[in-house]
Amino acid sequence: MAKSKGSHILVIRLSALGDVAMTIPVLFGLTKQYPELRITVLTRAFFKPLFEALPACEVYEADVKKKHKGFAGLWKLYKELKSLDISMVADLHNVLRSNILKRFFSISRIPFVQIDKGRSEKGALTKGRMFEPLKNTWQRYSDVFEALGLPVPPERMDVLPKPDLAQEVANMVGDDHRKWLGIAPFAAFPGKMYPLQLMEEVIQTLDNTNKYKILLFGGGKQEVETLDKWASKYANTTSVAGKLNFSSELGLISRLDLMLSMDSGNGHLAAVYGVPVVTLWGVTHPYAGFAPFRQPPENALCADRTRFPRIPTSVYGNKLPKGYEKAMATILPQQVIDKVMATLADSTN
Repeated sequence: MAKSKGSHILVIRLSALGDVAMTIPVLFGLTKQYPELRITVLTRAFFKPLFEALPACEVYEADVKKKHKGFAGLWKLYKELKSLDISMVADLHNVLRSNILKRFFSISRIPFVQIDKGRSEKGALTKGRMFEPLKNTWQRYSDVFEALGLPVPPERMDVLPKPDLAQEVANMVGDDHRKWLGIAPFAAFPGKMYPLQLMEEVIQTLDNTNKYKILLFGGGKQEVETLDKWASKYANTTSVAGKLNFSSELGLISRLDLMLSMDSGNGHLAAVYGVPVVTLWGVTHPYAGFAPFRQPPENALCADRTRFPRIPTSVYGNKLPKGYEKAMATILPQQVIDKVMATLADSTN
């Protein structure tokens, strides 16, 4: 505890959404374990609402497309950060930009520890040389702080308190006392996305029970059009896609009784608030270390590895081998429905 007195740590985590979300429980634990520690998070402006509930944690916006673009822009960023009297750096990203910043910080001899992404183990997993659970990403984040002399015991890590529900969200959702079920059917790559016709079957069946308020999440023109179409067809279903800013969306996600998502950012956002999450996995697999925080393994429904033994084909789902296009369809709609309903029945939210 005394070691952190007067210390100011810079935490680098620029993107992506799911990875940024997974830093939150660890940083929350850091603030509880070392209340005198000053924390500045270097990240994109878009992610700022995620960090607002963390005590003693400020966000420094990295404008990597304009002001801080390129080598000269990163030098400017380094000079700005150095003026904050940074005493140590935790790089939770470990990419080209942060590696350049590491070189700059070495000039000032400021301790700089980077995340070990476990590339060799992940390579063995995706190439079929082994199949066993790897270290979870939030554990890898915790290792960085431990290397800086700031260990964060797992029991100190925690989920965020639920933020206030914006009035626009309350107006959109209405006064509905049923269980709130969030569904985020999209993912960054086709191999990670449940077939839309099967997802609509899941939505239709759950909607027909009249037990739940179903809220659809997504972004982008085509996604919004698809979700709006479903919302117009099913009486208990509402699409919030494209209708809320990020801060308001977080408030809504925090109030869900369950989130059904792919291996994607929405599942991690829900987990940050302690919301039960059911995830669907296609050509990726939770063994790679990206399962949402503190979610039970049985809530991860995976494609059939007997029929598709090369799963996981990659860590991020960007590799879809020929013949694996229908891997995710081996997760039957009734399996999804049963898992969602059973989890909601057990939910105390």
